[in-house]
Amino acid sequence: MLKNLKFTILFLTFIALFLAPAAKAAEIPTLKVGYIFTTHHTPFMVAASKGEAFKFMGVYLRPLIAKDRYELVTDGKPIANFQLIVAKSGTEAASLFARNQLDLAMASVTAMMSGIDKGTPIKILSPLQTEGMGLVVPGESSLKDWNSFLAYVKKAKKPVKVGYHSPTSAPKIVLEGSLKFSGIRVTSDPTNMSAQVLLVDLKETTNMVPALASKQVEAIVGPSPFPEVAVSRGVGKIIVNLRDLPPKGYWYDFPCCVTAASEQTIAKHPDIVQKFVELIAKTNVWCNKHRIEAGTLTAEWIGLPGDTARTSQLVYLPKFTKNWMHNADKYLTILNSMGNFTGRLKGKTIQEVKPVLFDMRFIDNVKL
Repeated sequence: MLKNLKFTILFLTFIALFLAPAAKAAEIPTLKVGYIFTTHHTPFMVAASKGEAFKFMGVYLRPLIAKDRYELVTDGKPIANFQLIVAKSGTEAASLFARNQLDLAMASVTAMMSGIDKGTPIKILSPLQTEGMGLVVPGESSLKDWNSFLAYVKKAKKPVKVGYHSPTSAPKIVLEGSLKFSGIRVTSDPTNMSAQVLLVDLKETTNMVPALASKQVEAIVGPSPFPEVAVSRGVGKIIVNLRDLPPKGYWYDFPCCVTAASEQTIAKHPDIVQKFVELIAKTNVWCNKHRIEAGTLTAEWIGLPGDTARTSQLVYLPKFTKNWMHNADKYLTILNSMGNFTGRLKGKTIQEVKPVLFDMRFIDNVKL
């Protein structure tokens, strides 16, 4: 009996020393968080770079492995581990959500809309930014503005090739909408020689500048910092910011990137989702007040010349605004007119599908 007692004590000691800490660690879930190497996702990269310097916000990221794993900390206690996933585009982020390989992410609102239309169980949580999209031509080109670009397109004997990084990206959709408004025949079919502009899917942002440099395309359209990178490398020049495209004033303050979460993550970890949304919203405010430092940190993170990020004209939004929602409705109209939606968003207005697209309770609970 004494032997049994000793064995029991040893066994319980083993559990206390080895299994209990493991169980405690297991209580902190690991979530996969996606983002893209673009200045549009500056707030997340800034939050990760600043780390414990953001303690004053009440929520911050503590690095475990730089650029790879972080703890989400609130009230001095970690509540989640974040495994960072770099996506190539918003379209890829939507696909990762569909395959259950992402829990939280930053991506273009149009990519998230397209995913939701197809039935992917995700919700848009909060805005990230507006602006920061440009049309770029080779540096030696004589083209200097939108009007000269249109004139060039109309005179060309074959479709002018314009590269983009994702079929559901905001830059591609804005450009296509403006071209069609201007009476230009647009196609994505390389065999359609009756079109005036051929939109070429370059698959990811990192392919845009090389495609322009190698003459694979005659222009590129994309998000910051890639237009600025093309300029800094002497490869291209920005001839128009997309906000200035026709119809005049139509594209001002257009939504671009957002934060999103899988519905499963929202249901299972609402407290973590709440703190993630709070972190991004508060970091958005910080980035608007500290543009130079935010740009510098982003450039260092991505590996860009400092000026490419510091010259960014991005506006970071801590909350949804009426203007943001109004312009998101324009996206729905444009994408429906292009036949992009065939599912849950087909023929719908933003008011009709708000519950389908958004879960606003988290951003509504954030006190800035």
